[in-house]
Formats: sequence, structure tokens, C-alpha cells
Amino acid sequence: MRSHDHEAVIIGRDVEAVMVPAGVPVTLRAGKTGFITQALGGSFTVYVEGNLFRVAGADADALGQEPMLTPELPPDATDDDIKNLAWEQMRSCYDPEIPVNIVELGLIYECELSRDTDGGRIATIKMTLTAPGCGMGEVLVRDVKEKVEMIPTIKRADVELTFDPPWNQSMMSEAARLQTGML
Repeated sequence: MRSHDHEAVIIGRDVEAVMVPAGVPVTLRAGKTGFITQALGGSFTVYVEGNLFRVAGADADALGQEPMLTPELPPDATDDDIKNLAWEQMRSCYDPEIPVNIVELGLIYECELSRDTDGGRIATIKMTLTAPGCGMGEVLVRDVKEKVEMIPTIKRADVELTFDPPWNQSMMSEAARLQTGML
């Protein structure tokens, strides 16, 4: 994966984005110039006209980038294989301001698989945020939902946002604490 840090971009087409950290949806207009400040997990954080914006991986082409590939499963995949892949997909979700995935940050409390009446797999995920008032909360919840639902055989991902227990720095992995300077 090539580095995108401060890579200059010209917005190639009008694209929906979310202002960071407020979580306000905006449209970035074609022709605007900016810089990619973070490109992790398939989404992009771009700096345009003094503000940060998150652009979804599905809109990578608007930044002249390649979209994230759909995860693949072998035909004989077990529930454990699928659950492991769900965790890997969640590891591709990043807070737009922190270059650490949300699993390593300790934001995912639970991921369980079940089946509905038709036999389709349902992923039930409980997650939290680093702060209850985080404007990016719904964006992160949607990112988790969309990335887990990309997995073949998962019919639906139900993502519950909870603040019980409240997140604290001790929930971060040692690697995340080291990377953020909190060790």
C-alpha cells in the first residue's frame, strides 16, 4: 500500500463527504484542490480549504484513487471463518483523526453471528466511541455496518452504539497505545 500522506488531489467530480470532527455532511465540488492526510481502511481524510473531510472508499475515484476490494471467502467457509473476516473488516475502519483502527482502539465490544429464519447470517456488533459527543459516531457506525455487510453470506449487520461501559485508554491495545504515544 503506497503512502498518501499529504498527497495533493484535485476533486474529480462532486462528491459527498463528512466534515471532521463535526460529522456534518457536505458536498466537495469538482475542481477543488486539497491534500489526502490519511488513507486507511479504504476511506480518505482530505484537507480542503482549511478543513478536514472524510470521503468514503466507494467514492475513491473522485480523488483519483482505487476503491477497496470486496472481501472473499472460500466456498466451505465456517462461521468462525466469517467471524474472523468480520473482525478483519472492522480493523479496516479508522477514526478520520486517529491513524489507529477501531478494533485496536478498543471501540468494538462484541461481534456475534446468528442466522435468521431463512438461514442468512446476521452479524450483531456492539461498539462505542472515544467520547459520547463525537460528531463522527454515526459515520463510524455506518462504516462498520457497510464493511461487515460486504462479506459474502452476511445478510445484515446490526451495529449498536453503547456507552456502557464508557471507553477509556486502557481498552486500547498495547500497539495502539504505543502508536498514539499513550504507553
